[in-house]
Order: sequence, then structure tokens, then C-alpha cells
Amino acid sequence: MSKKKIILIWFLCLSPFVGVFTIMYLTTLGVFGPLPSFDQLENPKSNLATIVYSADGIILGEYYYENRSNVKYPEISEHLIHALISTEDIRFNDHSGIDIRSLFRAVFGVFVGKKSGGASTITQQLSKMLFTERPASGVERVQQKLKEWVVAVRLEERYSKNEILTMYLNRFDWINQAVGLKSAAKIYFNTTPDKLTIPQAAMLVGMLKNPSLYNPKKGRNPEGTLNRRNVVLSQMKKNNKITQNQYDSLKVTGLNLDFQIIDHNEGPAPYFREQLRSQLKKWCSRNTKVDGGNYNMYTDGLRIYTTIDSRMQKHAEKAVKTHISELQATFYKHWKGYSKAPYPTDFSREQINTIIDQGIKRSERYRKLKNSGKSNKEIKDVFNEKVSMKLFSWKGEIDTILSPRDSVIYNKFFIHTGMMSMDPKTGHVKAYVGGINHKYFKYDHVLQGQRQVGSTFKPFLYALAMQEGLNPCDEVINSPVVFNAEKWGLEKDWIPSNSDSEYSGLSLELKFGLANSINTLTAFIMHQFGPQAVVDLAKQMGVKSNLLAVPSICLGTFDISVYEMVGAYSTFVNKGFYTTPIFITKITDKNGIILEEFSPKRTEAMSKKTAALMVKLLQGVVDGVYSSAADKKMGTGVRLRYKYKFTSEMGGKTGTTQNQSDGWFMGITPNLVTGVWSGCEDRSAHFRTIHYGQGANMALPVFAEFMKGIYEDEKITSVTQGDIFQFDEDISLWVEDKINCNNNSEVFEEEEKYSEETEDF
Repeated sequence: MSKKKIILIWFLCLSPFVGVFTIMYLTTLGVFGPLPSFDQLENPKSNLATIVYSADGIILGEYYYENRSNVKYPEISEHLIHALISTEDIRFNDHSGIDIRSLFRAVFGVFVGKKSGGASTITQQLSKMLFTERPASGVERVQQKLKEWVVAVRLEERYSKNEILTMYLNRFDWINQAVGLKSAAKIYFNTTPDKLTIPQAAMLVGMLKNPSLYNPKKGRNPEGTLNRRNVVLSQMKKNNKITQNQYDSLKVTGLNLDFQIIDHNEGPAPYFREQLRSQLKKWCSRNTKVDGGNYNMYTDGLRIYTTIDSRMQKHAEKAVKTHISELQATFYKHWKGYSKAPYPTDFSREQINTIIDQGIKRSERYRKLKNSGKSNKEIKDVFNEKVSMKLFSWKGEIDTILSPRDSVIYNKFFIHTGMMSMDPKTGHVKAYVGGINHKYFKYDHVLQGQRQVGSTFKPFLYALAMQEGLNPCDEVINSPVVFNAEKWGLEKDWIPSNSDSEYSGLSLELKFGLANSINTLTAFIMHQFGPQAVVDLAKQMGVKSNLLAVPSICLGTFDISVYEMVGAYSTFVNKGFYTTPIFITKITDKNGIILEEFSPKRTEAMSKKTAALMVKLLQGVVDGVYSSAADKKMGTGVRLRYKYKFTSEMGGKTGTTQNQSDGWFMGITPNLVTGVWSGCEDRSAHFRTIHYGQGANMALPVFAEFMKGIYEDEKITSVTQGDIFQFDEDISLWVEDKINCNNNSEVFEEEEKYSEETEDF
């Protein structure tokens, strides 16, 4: 063979290599556009979800644009690593970013017209995910491909093989909001990456080829996904990562999904998470990162450590469901046959229509129609036209055809609730239930909602009285108290009355008056000290709502939130110190570096003696207080003893507002203070009788079910039945001396009597 022919052959053989390396060299110089900088390679851009943790380490939820949370290499199942390398890049551990053999096999396949497998290595795929935001076509795609090759080589220089695998798995989008391996393991199998089994790992790796095509969800392509998973199992067998017997056994198994729907309306504490979202937005707006920009709760991978105890939260949500669903059934029966239900019979049809129209205007559908420029007539037509929709019921969602207006009317019948429980010593909020169903009723009745508190405000009056020198044993004639219009700045004389005349004219002790919520005794205290002193004390106890210094404040005729009431009542248990309820203990960045820690503010609102005395008085509501004048032992919360059989130390206060529109119960135990409100969306919708509409019936059972769940839960050791209210020994002796007017130990009257107990309004 001549020398010229030899040179020509070598030229033809080497020119493709020279050409490729020349083009790659030009690519590194930026001829085909800029490449990622060193800093970008070290810190590739990635949207990381902010994760919310409970106090006991459970993930409550996440905030994200992409539902992505990173895992570390040791947290990944070896089955997944084997499946990935066997299927996607068998020479991954041998190449430096580009697999020359696979590349030339792919090129040769193009020339001969035969598909021979992909040439992209895992590192190249990672390069594409990290730095190719929008894949192009034609010449532009060739340029992108060249850049990806160069970046792949640089990634191999910067990172270890394990780091590259981890970055790849953290980056990939498995669809169905499963971005990254951690989310994928949770969403498809309700597990963690380290616990993925061989078939589970094979399915996830099989989806890498085309997650939209190999979508395992029912109604998508579960059969195709199963076949693709078996291809991965075959590759694992071929590369000796599983045995023939394992392959034969696993290939006939189903996908066995445990699919988790990712929905902000689902999961624990949805109302709490939504309130937390607004607080975090404010935090991010006033806190900056090293680069000077503000934190972004949807992309920066923050870690939020909350005070919520996931076990207590579970019991709180169960308690709400258990009682409010039963109460709802009673409410339906109570109003059955009434044409104007659930509104008073003396309401005109015009008044009811006005209420319905107001409900329509508060709806999301109305706001969208209004913002789109629809006229009032067009909006009215939309609300009167029947459409397919889903409605909430305690037995499950209802698929129906109904006009939006009728759906508003349907929803007016529901009894709502708000509940919060906190540790009075630390201020840590342990459970938070803002409503009955976040999907259908977004309004939060713990922080957003404010309703009349009724008799739950009376302990503020009694605390003032005790602090100013009155005693629980002081007797007051149960007769009307007149607030003179001229003296008190009123339009006319005001004379508070009781709900009945059972104790009329009797000389009753103050402790009996609080235990049985007797209005005239509370009015007596108001007459003694005036409203401004009560307002001042309430403010010291954390009440932020607007309180008018008027005599009627003694009956709780103003609106306060559950959040405020729980914080205020904690003052009694916490030896007179008001502790601000808090939701967050600390915030860290994605690397665990603490960005801020949180602790509650504490202020002294009353003396330790007054606080201890008030705890004893509130216990009387639950234990019952004996009155020699009335010749009975009674309290509006005694059903906690006779019906629910609680033997542990606890106290509380019931509350019922005018026309039974609002039912309240504030419960205290040595380690928890809990507030519950129940009522309809409209104050004009309510039970017709106080028998059903009192706080002892509407709200107290939620507290009872909650505490029952906690006491029976062996995993919760911080709240036990053996706990007692702790005060200094000298204060405890002083309180016992003040509270024990006599040694009468009459037992409760028959249970039937207590089932008819009444409240004030």
C-alpha cells in the first residue's frame, strides 16, 4: 500500500476525532454561546421546597413551585442506584462525562439507519437538566448538545460520582408533583428513598425514559409503566444486580402503588399551614440572603420547625370531626320542617335573601366573575344556572347538579368551629384546627374569625375582683343590678338578667356565681369596679381586639378570636404571666444553618395569688360548686366528670351568646389550655333553643374528645392524667383557705339534671 493511501486512511479515521475535539475546544471558548461559570457549576440553580416540621419531627407540609426536597447519597436505596446505572449508563463509573463507545455506537446507528440506544450519560443528562432550560431543535440543538458535553466533563471534574448521581436524582421530575427522588418515593409509594424496594426502584428508573408516557396513575399508562419496569429488572439481571430467581419472581408482581395526593387542602393542619404561609411571606420579605436578595419560601429550601405536635393535632382534628358531625346531624333534625331554616321564623323572606346575596358576594366564584367584567345581571344568571359540582358533607363529597346560588344556601346550614391548644408555660401552640374542611371552607376560625365570647369573658371580671380584694366566698344577693344611664353614659338604663329565675333572691357566693355563670353576680362585679379596669386587665392578658369600656362588656358582647382567648386563659395556669402563643421555634436554610430562633414574649398580667385563685374557681366549673342557699352542687361544665369520666385536674368556662349564635368552651389542664368556638357562618343561623345551642353542648364536647384522645395515647407523655396544677406551697395553702367557705361535700345531683343545664347569654 502506498504511503499516500496510508495517510489518507489515517486522515479519514482521525478527522472525526480531530473535528469533535476542535468543536469542543471552540465550545469551551464560548464560540457557540456562554457556558456556566465556575460558581454556577458549584451552585447549580434549583428550586427547593420549604419543608414544615412538627415538634415531634413529622413533615406537616411543604411550600413550593416544584415539590422538590434534596436527599443525600447515603439516604438512597442501593437498589435504585443499581437500577439506574444498569439501565441508563452501565459504564458510568468508568467514563469522565462522555461515553465514547456509546457515542460512536449511536453515530454508527444513524449512518446505518438502525437505532442502537442512547448516547447520553447520566452526567450529560444532569448537565441538560441543570443548564438547558429550553431544549431547541436543528442547529441550535446541536450547539446545546456540544455545551452539554463540555459541562458534563466539567461536572465530572468538580463532583464525585456519588454526588453526580445524587444531584441527578434530586433534580429529575417524576411528574404528579414528584420533583426529586424524595418526593417521588413519598408520592408513589408513601415511603422514603432509603426504603425503596427493588420493584419500586425499577419503576422509578423506568419512568426516567419518559415520565409522561410511563405514568403509573390509574387512567394514564399503568400497564406501559409495568412493562417498562420489567425492562429495568431485566437490565439489573443482565448486569448481575439481581438473580434470575429474583427477576422471575418480581416481574410478575404489580406496581403496588400507595399513591399520595399532594394537595394543600389535605394532610395534617391545613388551616395552620395556610396561616403559617402568610407569616413566612412576611418573614421572607424582611430577611435577606448573602447575595442581598430576599428569601423565597417557594425556592430556597427553608426548614420551618413548628410547635405543633402531630399526635395532638391528629386528636384535635378527630375531636372536631367526631362532635361537629354529630352536632350537624342534630342541627338538621332540629330544623326539619321549618320553611325558613336555619333562620328565625320571624325573619322575612327579604331578610333571608339579603343574607344569601351577601354569601354569594363573598364567594370565590363571584369575585372571579366580577373581576372578569361581568354585569350584575350576567352574574345573577350564572348563579341561577344549574351546573355539575361537588359539595361537602360529613359522609363524603357529594357529586351533584345544582345552581351556585343553591350551593350557597346549602352551605349556610353548616356548623363551623375553631380550636387551638397551647402549652401555657412555653407558649407553644400544640394543635390548631381552623375549620371543618379546608377544601370547601377556607375561612380560618382561630386567627381570622372573631365572634362574641359570651360568658367565657367572665373570668376576666372575676380575676379583677379577686385582685382587688374580693373573695370567692363573698356572698351577693342574686337580684337585678341597675346601670344608670346618666352615670354610665348610656342611652337608657341597663339591667342585665339571668337566663332563668332559679336562684332569684338568694344570697350566693361568688365562686358559685362563676361556676354557674350567673349574670347578676357578674354585673355586681362590673358595678363595683367599672369597665375600664376590666379592659385594662384584658389587654394585659393579650387581648388585642377592640374592647369598648361599657358595662355590657361583663357579658362578653364583643368579638374576640380563639387565638386571643387561649393566650389570655394561659395567664391563669402560668402563674399570672401572659405568654404570647407562638407557632415556630426556628427557621434554618437548606443546609441546616439557623437563620432565626423564636421565643414567646412574657409579661406579668396579675399576681401569682390571683392566678392560682382563678385556676381554682375555673375548676369549680368542672367539679361543681356547692351553695347552701341553693342547696345544690352545680357547674356548667360538670358533664366532663359525669359523662366523659375525667378524673384528672381540669377547669374551664362555658360561653353562649345571644340567641345561641356562638358556643364556646375554654378548657384548662396543668399542661394545656384549649379554646373551642362553634357556630354557623351567619350569626342569624343557630339552634332555636338553649338546650342545644349552649356552649356546654356545642363546644365543650370537642374539648372532651380532644383530651380523651390525648390521655389514651401512650405516645404522648407530656400530658398525663396524674398532673396537677402547680403553685408555690404557701400560695396553694392561701388559695385553699380562700376557697373553702365550708366543708360541705354534697355529691352531684342526678345525671338527668345536668343534661338540662342551662347557660346565660
